[in-house]
Amino acid sequence: MKAIITVVGKDKVGIIAAVSTKLAETNVNILDISQTIMQENFTMMMTVDLSKGRVSLKELKVQLSEIGNRMGLVINIYNEELFNTMHRV
Repeated sequence: MKAIITVVGKDKVGIIAAVSTKLAETNVNILDISQTIMQENFTMMMTVDLSKGRVSLKELKVQLSEIGNRMGLVINIYNEELFNTMHRV
């Protein structure tokens, strides 16, 4: 299964490292990544593959939320199909 991860918050050192380290620890593969700084705000969107992951989507959401809370970020993860359905025009 593929999922979409979004990360938004004030820019600071270590955001990409924290998220990608957690994904590597849980054997979740990053398929695509886009990030930018808008004024002082960091935004990132990732497409990831959970098919060989060692945790469920629900558990990964909890773990990413913990990173977000610690770093002052909003991190969300969505099933790719659900995300695409929500954003269809």
